Amino acid sequence: MQKTNSKILNLCMISLFTAVMAILAQIAIPTPFGVPITMQTFAVSLAAIILGAKNGAIASTIYIMLGAIGLPVFSNFTGGWQYIVGPTGGFILSFPLMAYIIGSGCEYGPKKKLSFTISLITGTTFNFICGILVFCAVTKSHFFVGFTTCALPFIPGEILKMFLASTLGIRIKKRLPK
Repeated sequence: MQKTNSKILNLCMISLFTAVMAILAQIAIPTPFGVPITMQTFAVSLAAIILGAKNGAIASTIYIMLGAIGLPVFSNFTGGWQYIVGPTGGFILSFPLMAYIIGSGCEYGPKKKLSFTISLITGTTFNFICGILVFCAVTKSHFFVGFTTCALPFIPGEILKMFLASTLGIRIKKRLPK
């Protein structure tokens, strides 16, 4: 009976965090660079911290699939495959692996602060690299243009989001049943 309850809890948590990603994606601030500031990466990091590597990646994958079939879960209530293959699609496509990387480091627990911090930085860096590479491929830009457009202006905000996600995620995780 306990195993069934655990599976049901996992399914509910994955569903909840898929919804959280869709909701937080709507907090989008347009920028002159064409890449909006959103809370998607915050939501992915939060899901990874709370759900762990596997379930965080599953929640991110479901989020992408919902957006790919046209449900308005991406920023500004948009959806469709064109957003995944567009200039900012690399950011979205990297979410499952980003969540897996962050979740893997977090599964060691906050007791291993170094692995926790490294996983947050590595996951976020992976997100930036994927986003920059797809942006450059779609817009036929050089890497430097992609970096200055898609990463450089967003680094301070991402550091703040990592801090907030880790602080909030650890507190929430402590309150959840094991």
